[in-house]
Amino acid sequence: MEFALFNVVGIHFVLKWLHIFFGIMWIGHLYYFNFTQGAFMAQTDAPAKSQVQQKLLPIALWWFRWGAMWTFVTGLAMLHTASYTGFSLQGDWGVKILTGTLLGITMWFNVWFVIWPAQKIVIDNAKNVAEGKPANPEAAGAGARALLGSRTNTMFSIPMLFFMVAAPHLPIAMDMNNVTTYWIAMFIVWAALQFNGMKGKLGPMTSVNGVIACGFGLTAVIYLMMEIIL
Repeated sequence: MEFALFNVVGIHFVLKWLHIFFGIMWIGHLYYFNFTQGAFMAQTDAPAKSQVQQKLLPIALWWFRWGAMWTFVTGLAMLHTASYTGFSLQGDWGVKILTGTLLGITMWFNVWFVIWPAQKIVIDNAKNVAEGKPANPEAAGAGARALLGSRTNTMFSIPMLFFMVAAPHLPIAMDMNNVTTYWIAMFIVWAALQFNGMKGKLGPMTSVNGVIACGFGLTAVIYLMMEIIL
């Protein structure tokens, strides 16, 4: 008896399944923070905010960051097995999937090295204030950094999903002789947005509608870059 999952194609499928599972866990929490919890925190009173920061936030951030980690791990493993299933990183599939991968890895980095360190300061400050200790003057700035990183990830998530789904499902005619030019242009756009996400300002991403519009706008820009350059 031959089991379908006990070969390279089957292993690739399992990795893809797990990648989607952990991705739902991760991005679901990302959208919860930006679309739901943020609106609640803007309307509620100080005691409720403190309870959210002390008790709810640590739990949600645990699932959030480990969802990101395992999405990252299974994604890299899936890329490794892709070549054994007929896909090639050298062709149009590779350009689209690697575009999504660049954005996804950037989002993972932001979770672990921008958002989580800043949120730890916010959580510790809320606990200290509740215990009657002095407030940490760095907490407000940390909260702002976490929000900017989270908004940047929300923006990146929209084209990330588009190009990962597009890789096997949306044919785009490409001249691979121009792929270096595409990656230079893509790197410039990515670097500018990531730098802003770490050191800049919210700008149009201040509101939920604004960050969604930025995400769809970025998707359109990258798609047009593919169509025009490639």
